[in-house]
Amino acid sequence: MQNSTIHPNAKIGANVEIGPYCYIAENVEIGDGCVIAPHVTIMDYVKIGKNCKIFPGAVIGGIPQDLKFAGEVSWVEIGDNTVIRECATINRGTAASGKYLTKIGSNCLIMSYAHVAHDCRIGDHVIQVSYTGLAGESEVDDWAIIGGASVAHQFTKIGAHAMIQGGSKVTKDIPPFVTVGREPITYAGINSIGLRRRGYTNEQINNVQDIYRLIYNSGFNISDAIAKIESEFQATAERDEILLFVRNSARGIIK
Repeated sequence: MQNSTIHPNAKIGANVEIGPYCYIAENVEIGDGCVIAPHVTIMDYVKIGKNCKIFPGAVIGGIPQDLKFAGEVSWVEIGDNTVIRECATINRGTAASGKYLTKIGSNCLIMSYAHVAHDCRIGDHVIQVSYTGLAGESEVDDWAIIGGASVAHQFTKIGAHAMIQGGSKVTKDIPPFVTVGREPITYAGINSIGLRRRGYTNEQINNVQDIYRLIYNSGFNISDAIAKIESEFQATAERDEILLFVRNSARGIIK
């Protein structure tokens, strides 16, 4: 903690390491076992879970880059065992969104120079590769991987286990279990390798693949594809997750 500025009211857990030249504001909570590298800035209204690692130059809790922000109290929350690499930036939430919260889950990896804007929600086990940017109120579900230098439009949603090619422009919602890429961004198949690594069986993977064939390769429109999936596929957790995501997609899913 030598040469760092730490407000006396900040709540620092047990066995926390704080390197030199850090700034930690008053309304900050840091969980047990965290490692805060030199030159990290943690501004007001940030809660960090246990055993997180934050690397030099990261700025957490900056006010939203949103002209509607009026100085209200809003938060950043980060779960346990999450790693935030060099110069990543994570902004607080806003009142205008009704959320007042930017939330990152547990066991995530936010790589160098990545940006998480106001009111984003990131699930668990997410990897956000270097130079990626999530615009305000974007949502990323568990186990998704966002390739380097990709950018996501405001309000977009990225489904669980999705894998996005580096350099992608995400302007529509990306449903769960898929891989996407090309320019403009399109469906490229399912993330079968990732699913196998996470314990999905061949039967589950084949079932997901058959569902997406109906959505993307059958010539049906989305409404007809959904109706056919409901009538022809047995209810499973994967089927229901896909249907729920597609139905609730305000921006529409990728082509």
